Amino acid sequence: MTTFAELGLRSEILRALEDLGYREPTPIQAAVIPIALAGRDVLAAAQTGTGKTAGFALPLIEQVAAHANTSTSPARHPIRALILAPTRELAIQVEESVRAYCKHLPLRSLVVYGGVNIDTQIPSLRAGVEILVATPGRLLDHVQNKTLNLSQVSMLVLDEADRMLDMGFMPDLRRIIGLLPAERQNMMFSATFPEEIRRLADSFLKNPERVEVARRNATAETVTQVVHPVHHERKRALLVHLVKSRDLRQVLVFTGTKLMANRLANELNRAGLQAAAIHGDKSQQERIKALDAFKHGEMRILVATDVAARGLDIEALPYVVNYDLPHNAEDYVHRIGRTGRAGARGEAISLVSEAENRYLDDIEKLIKTQLVRQPVPGFTSGSDDLVGYAAAPVVAAPTRARPAKQVAALFLPPAGSGRR
Repeated sequence: MTTFAELGLRSEILRALEDLGYREPTPIQAAVIPIALAGRDVLAAAQTGTGKTAGFALPLIEQVAAHANTSTSPARHPIRALILAPTRELAIQVEESVRAYCKHLPLRSLVVYGGVNIDTQIPSLRAGVEILVATPGRLLDHVQNKTLNLSQVSMLVLDEADRMLDMGFMPDLRRIIGLLPAERQNMMFSATFPEEIRRLADSFLKNPERVEVARRNATAETVTQVVHPVHHERKRALLVHLVKSRDLRQVLVFTGTKLMANRLANELNRAGLQAAAIHGDKSQQERIKALDAFKHGEMRILVATDVAARGLDIEALPYVVNYDLPHNAEDYVHRIGRTGRAGARGEAISLVSEAENRYLDDIEKLIKTQLVRQPVPGFTSGSDDLVGYAAAPVVAAPTRARPAKQVAALFLPPAGSGRR
């Protein structure tokens, strides 16, 4: 088994990893770190939850550490590494990880993102930081305001590049790349590689080493997947029944629309189950409040739209429920990828009406797996009477190594909140 020490990381980083309880590198870390430390460009196919943040952050810190110093002069702390992320929540999560890995090094890091007053970010930038994590729109805001200098950037990381494509950031990315020094190391991470992403990679990566840690569109072997066929009018009742009869806690539920997310959360609360909805129309304060309550076990159910599927990061999340099946089969993989992470057990439950069978067929073709159907007596008809119904088949609850501790989510900003 490869260890972090064998990867060639300095003692200060190893101490930080030990403080965090990291024991051995994940496959993506073991593959990427040696390549990055050798100065090669990296093109990596990796889903969220594979440990990719440490995969790019650790070699980045190792190389930037050569410039670490305790000087208070801003000029001694120029931006040397730039990490771009598609959303504020993911950017915050990445910077928190970077800061933890730098615990025993005199390196400064900062995250900048839209939706907040830009003036609050300027003092820290002017004080100097070696590692900057940013969303593309807000980075360009700072460029326009001349509040940062990218002339000494020697490392660039694009995280979740396919998500940036989905969100229309390609023009911003190309502009940012054009502002950086030509001589630099690049790392690009993406769960999928549509044609535009491949063209982007070809345009700025130099003879990259390609890394893939899991087959494309694969679902984690640690996730138990089950389908409950259900009449469309009985979905809410079945969800309540499953949660109550099995005493499920920390359940992430995906719906197809923001309206349904709000409606379902309200109905679950009326049924006596603590629930909250989060989606792009919620304010930042509302989302943070709901996420914190869910993280600390004060909220039993979190109802979300697909906008959360790519970046919601909850340690040891035990359950994901597809209340509505996604129309895009790849979104199913991203949804259930929120559970069963880093070797932990998880369960993905899909409530599938007859009208959704075509989407289920597409999912099974994509993942090359026939999903187990478990009809729950009484829930395939339209009646809303629960009296006399048999309990749902009990699937063993996943073993949880520890309670959830980290939440960083991927959401679009509310309307009018400014650039990301």
